Amino acid sequence: MVALILLALNLLAALFKSKSQLEAENAALRQQLIVLRRKVHGRIQLTSGDRLFFVQLYRWFPSILKVITIIRPETLVRWHRAGFHRYWRWKSRCPGGRPPISVELRPLIREMSRENPLWGAPRIHGELLARICGRPVDCRQIHGEEE
Repeated sequence: MVALILLALNLLAALFKSKSQLEAENAALRQQLIVLRRKVHGRIQLTSGDRLFFVQLYRWFPSILKVITIIRPETLVRWHRAGFHRYWRWKSRCPGGRPPISVELRPLIREMSRENPLWGAPRIHGELLARICGRPVDCRQIHGEEE
């Protein structure tokens, strides 16, 4: 949603740019494509002609720095993959909160609840503790107040 709003604002701002500024921006983008199309492995090497072109363009239009960022397409794809990786790792993290009940205890809790419909959660909890510990558990012990 935010990206759509930014796109709309940029399109609106483009209507008020001067024609010469738009032409300079197009020239900068064309020069970037020329630099990227050179078959150079590793980092992009700017020639002295490229540097001279970008410096002169900056002198005429200082706002052109917003457009002049030369990166390889592989770098952009790598950044996107890393961003998706971080997002889905964040999205699938453990939310915390109450720990899950073990699979063995679930049928026992349901059985106790069916057999004793008047018991609430504290009573069932106490009975489970008594069965696990092997001795009767007092109500005060459940809440951490041992005798």
